[in-house]
Amino acid sequence: MGYVWNRVDPDELKPGDHIYTWRAAFTYAHHGIYVGGNKVIHFTSDQENAKSDVGIGWNLSSSLPIPSSCLNSSSLNSSCLNPIDSGFPQHNCDSGSCLCTYDCGFHQPESGVTISCLNCFSRTGSLYLYQYGVSKWVHMSRIRGGICTVQPSNPPEAVIYRAIYLLREEKGFGDYNVARNNCEDFALYCKTELMIDGKLATGGSGQVNSILNAPWKPALVQMFQKVVFRTPMTPLDVVAMVGRYTLDRYKTDIGVRGDVIRVYVEDVGAFRLERGY
Repeated sequence: MGYVWNRVDPDELKPGDHIYTWRAAFTYAHHGIYVGGNKVIHFTSDQENAKSDVGIGWNLSSSLPIPSSCLNSSSLNSSCLNPIDSGFPQHNCDSGSCLCTYDCGFHQPESGVTISCLNCFSRTGSLYLYQYGVSKWVHMSRIRGGICTVQPSNPPEAVIYRAIYLLREEKGFGDYNVARNNCEDFALYCKTELMIDGKLATGGSGQVNSILNAPWKPALVQMFQKVVFRTPMTPLDVVAMVGRYTLDRYKTDIGVRGDVIRVYVEDVGAFRLERGY
């Protein structure tokens, strides 16, 4: 378990895992849910490379590329842990890095929830495993936000069910918003069934909250004042500032904050409409 992130090899992935990959020289991470068969369901604002017609004569609103039983919460079974073996078409080719599964890049026309192969998701970069159910101290020891949560994960069958259901829905997970409704929010919801209640400034994304809600600004002001007034910065000052930052980052975690509620995936659209987001 790394103090910065937890790298994982593709052959170590299990269906239902929440994975992420770093983009723009580790500036931010893109998140998704691994559903088996080298496929990831993720939420994106980029529709240019996604497609609502996969070119083989079906779409998710008519002939599903997944077993219908996996879209019924009352009939979830172990076969839903690896949908590729239960009805997903698969295909291999040598065109670039894409694994060329027939449905790679599929999304509903008005939705950003997309299914991609692992290579297209990661852009051939490294993959990392998001950790669930960590302790308070483990959470606070992490240098960056958006790589773990104290909230336990739901069983993988339920995680995959939510991801597939939202992929199938016309509106998916709603409108993408980098601060309030992003790829990490989507993956966190699929794993926990938790959503932020009330008027949103930010969602549950750890990487967003670590920047916007954690008190790094007061820490910088304190450091700036010491520089201006030429007051020595002691090791104790550094420890205090880091401790304050990590504690307040912990308080924004979806497993700690008090403004989260459980929302059935079938009710996600109505929940968002009712709250105006």
